Amino acid sequence: MKVLDLQCPHGHRFEGWFASDDDFESQLSRKLIECPICAATEVSRMPSAPRLNLSGATRARHDEGQNTSVQGGAAVDRPAGADRAREFEAMAMKMLREVVGKAENVGDRFAEEARRIHYNEAPARSIRGVTTPEDARALVDEGIDVMALPSACVPKESLQ
Repeated sequence: MKVLDLQCPHGHRFEGWFASDDDFESQLSRKLIECPICAATEVSRMPSAPRLNLSGATRARHDEGQNTSVQGGAAVDRPAGADRAREFEAMAMKMLREVVGKAENVGDRFAEEARRIHYNEAPARSIRGVTTPEDARALVDEGIDVMALPSACVPKESLQ
């Protein structure tokens, strides 16, 4: 199994697992690989060290802010913060999945529907959608809690 580091045109990085390089190229050409955040199918392979699953072949050492491990017989240095950054990214992705999965997509009717909920004209529920920056500021001024997400981070469907 090959583990590849991939990236979409919006800069979202993610891993892909493939049986071989040919399997990766085949899926890429058929646009079967997509970014888990924005669903872009224009994916590129990022440089990475080979990763092999060899029992007992990995040892970690902390030297002056660096993590050094032996992978496939070669020493690989990674910044000490790289592991924390990946943990943070995984946590952020988990929270985004939960928010998106539990919120109803009201599309461009977001401001209208948020007001209806706030003024008890519609049932209380979590919603997500699109609005202008001006409308978002007006909602906040009315005391309506909103959270903005960059449009590249808002998936078309719930994340799995």
